[in-house]
Amino acid sequence: MSAVKKKPAKAKPAAKATAKKPPAKRSVDVAKADPALFDPLTPGEVADALRTLTEDRRLTSMAKVGRYRVIAAEPLVVKPPHWMAGHRLARIVAYDYAQDRAVDALVDLDAGVVAHLEINRSQPLLSREEEMLAIDIAMADARVSEKLHMGEAPQATLHYWGRTPNDLAFARRSAAVVFGRADGHASLVAVVDLLDQQVTQIVPGELW
Repeated sequence: MSAVKKKPAKAKPAAKATAKKPPAKRSVDVAKADPALFDPLTPGEVADALRTLTEDRRLTSMAKVGRYRVIAAEPLVVKPPHWMAGHRLARIVAYDYAQDRAVDALVDLDAGVVAHLEINRSQPLLSREEEMLAIDIAMADARVSEKLHMGEAPQATLHYWGRTPNDLAFARRSAAVVFGRADGHASLVAVVDLLDQQVTQIVPGELW
């Protein structure tokens, strides 16, 4: 008897590789953001942001002493896919007079947390309140008033930062109040230390 020959088994076709689809990209279209996120902060939101900020353990000393001033409080909006996208955020810039340092913070009002905090030795621009305070201090100083002539009044208030370590304003937050006539001629400049709230320098306009 002849042996029955078996037909060789057909090889199984290789499985087709299925290409994986890349993950869908999240929209970064700011136009789709809630318009209310761009609205100015309300007084209540500013108060909430400051409370959250001063309760942060990194700012315990500033909150305890209480010698600080808010320079700016404004809304901030971030784009997707950032985890804070869609949250109501407040950027708070403050100056800590007691330690001569600037505080720049981002507060998530929805979560009630300080999302970002930067503390440095920079000098932010004067707030409107600081400008008015500097004028009041300069005007109340007898040494300033006795040098002013008729028609001379405060014309501008500038942020002043001393140029050398020997200058008190080099490490102390200060403002320069420029006095003069309405024609723009500067006659006198009074440098005001905003920490101790006193005039530290009186300089003739031509020497400023």
